[in-house]
Amino acid sequence: MAIKSAMNKMLAVITAILMSTSLFGEELNHGEGEVEHKFNVNEMIMHHIQDAHEWHLWGGHDGTSIYLPIIIMDGGMKVFSSSHFYHGTPMIAEDESTGKKHEYIAGVGPAAGYAMFHETIYKMEHGALHFEKDHPHADAPLDFSITKNVASLFITFLILILVMFSVAKYYKKNGAVAPKGIAKFIEPLIVFVRDDIAKANIDEHKYKKYVPFLLTIFFFILVSNLTGLIPLVQANVTGNITVTLFLAVCTLLVTVFSGNKNYWQHIFATPGVPKPLLIIMVPIELVGVLTKPFALMIRLFANITAGHIIILALISIIFLNQSAAWGALSVPMALFISVLEILVAFLQAYLFAMLSALFIGAAVEEAHH
Repeated sequence: MAIKSAMNKMLAVITAILMSTSLFGEELNHGEGEVEHKFNVNEMIMHHIQDAHEWHLWGGHDGTSIYLPIIIMDGGMKVFSSSHFYHGTPMIAEDESTGKKHEYIAGVGPAAGYAMFHETIYKMEHGALHFEKDHPHADAPLDFSITKNVASLFITFLILILVMFSVAKYYKKNGAVAPKGIAKFIEPLIVFVRDDIAKANIDEHKYKKYVPFLLTIFFFILVSNLTGLIPLVQANVTGNITVTLFLAVCTLLVTVFSGNKNYWQHIFATPGVPKPLLIIMVPIELVGVLTKPFALMIRLFANITAGHIIILALISIIFLNQSAAWGALSVPMALFISVLEILVAFLQAYLFAMLSALFIGAAVEEAHH
């Protein structure tokens, strides 16, 4: 079964790579094999890792996509499909300060009067979007749209609800018995988080109340990382710094509100430190409280994003050299990195939960006499 599962994952990764190459090919070719634009690696990579208002499945510009709902607040709530942008009117504006030309999409139908530039929606002035110093010189309405990453968050939430309720129902029905089915896979992970993360880093008399929080962030990061590797899904949720910022803030709040007298004493009145030095030490300690969750945020964001970038860069070698022969080198290397990403998905979930437990453990630790 393990070999079969590994083979299925391998086939899924190969499918994802082949689908990616077909997407890149659309950017290179036009008509009967003529080159339309010079292949821009940086532009292509940034396009594939950033969030979007559509869920692109396959094909090039006119390929198959799921158009997500646009929800903006501009003199009232306006809701319409993102297809009114992606099937809108391509327009080019010249930057008034640099002379550089920028391409954007003018909305049609319910999206008339708005323009989309790099997945950001702006209000047009006199039917056009104006640029200054490579940025649109226009107002942006409040955007509450269901983007690709938001939709993926809902999918992750649904998966976790179904899996956890299924496991809970199994034990409620059968009691404390040997696990079967999906419970056989989930129980070792729950026990691992409880014993090797929570109990190992937090006081043995206080760790239990933090287990639900640590389980939540562990499984959320793990499922988000794994779904990002599935063909046709490939959402970069944990590669979005907004998501990792929220997770880091959650850890910060739990740590700060769990801090006991001993924790705050070491920050504002470090034992054994002369009082004059506290003028320097206290700001340093306060900055340290913030830099710890900041490191969590950057580590998760950077590692997940880097994996996507490396795979895309390796595939780009084929199109930079405009030769399929380079696939013999780039595809195996990209395949290796893709398989390695499965390990990284588990590793990053573990590191985030473990370091969060470590910070909480330091906050609730009692003074040693």
